[in-house]
Amino acid sequence: MSTPIPDQFQKWVNQILKSTTATISLGVLLLGLVFASTCFKEVTPYEFGVKQVNIPWFIGMSRGIQPEVYPPGRHFVMPFNLERLHLFPRDIQVLDLTNSANRVPGNFYKSAAFIQTSDGFFVEVDVSIMFRIIDPVSLIKSIGPGNLYLINGLFPKAEPVLKDTLGKLTTEEFYNPFLRVEKMHLAKTKLNEALNNKGLQIDELMIRYFKYSDEIQKNIEAKKLQDQLVFKNQQEAKAATAEAELAKIIEEGEALMKIELEKGSAQVMTTTAEKDLYVRQKHAQADLLVKQAEANKIKLKNRALQGAGSENLVGLEMAKILTGVEMIVLPSDGASGFNPLNLEKTKGLFQ
Repeated sequence: MSTPIPDQFQKWVNQILKSTTATISLGVLLLGLVFASTCFKEVTPYEFGVKQVNIPWFIGMSRGIQPEVYPPGRHFVMPFNLERLHLFPRDIQVLDLTNSANRVPGNFYKSAAFIQTSDGFFVEVDVSIMFRIIDPVSLIKSIGPGNLYLINGLFPKAEPVLKDTLGKLTTEEFYNPFLRVEKMHLAKTKLNEALNNKGLQIDELMIRYFKYSDEIQKNIEAKKLQDQLVFKNQQEAKAATAEAELAKIIEEGEALMKIELEKGSAQVMTTTAEKDLYVRQKHAQADLLVKQAEANKIKLKNRALQGAGSENLVGLEMAKILTGVEMIVLPSDGASGFNPLNLEKTKGLFQ
């Protein structure tokens, strides 16, 4: 006959079983979350993703680097190194070749380019190279993952190309900005020819600063100052020649102006004399015509006085003389007597 289990003991066993089940469930959940976190990789908005498959060949999946470029987001990746997602920067990167201690966070750095000029002098050149990844699949296949695109890609190419292009300049030509820009464009073209097929592209290449040794720098500066002095003297000589030429032109212009003014004055005098002569001639002609008209008038008047009825005209003129005379005492009888009623006799008195 079996011994019955006490109720308290049964409750205790049930509690243990329940707590064990909860612990197992929680453990399974945590393991699931950890597994899920290892199976998903995030690609940020400033990155490319390229997947590498390491599954054994006998499973039948395509091994190695996959041709797909993964955009920003979360992507499934098999755990236990069966698959791996390689990340590459999408934005523009900067490589500074410089010996300066001032560094910009986020840029890559390498020592300044040490270039020998075509006339045998050495110069340190600070260069900034702005580049970006244009094909991450070609990049990882040709160069490798991680920062190998710098170590095995851009680093080995940058300085040799700069030496090949900038090294064709002489010491003095380094001071010519137009020649430097020309060589910068040539270096950019050559770097792109070497790196484009590997997934890299050079956007800009800029020479920021260059420096010769102190002794050479002093010699160059002294020569530049001498060249500038010679150039200054040449320009001053040209300016003096130009000023003399200008003074000559001004003098000739003033002489020509005086000649033209004299010509103008002579022309004015000639024109004025002609005008005065013309006026005098016209006045003389007018005076002659007036005098001729007056003479003709007198002649006609005399002729009229000699004709018939002239006595009456004389009498009328004499009558005008008597106008205003209030009293005349004349004899009224005798041979010279005045009888105003005898017109014939009165007329005879005034003849």
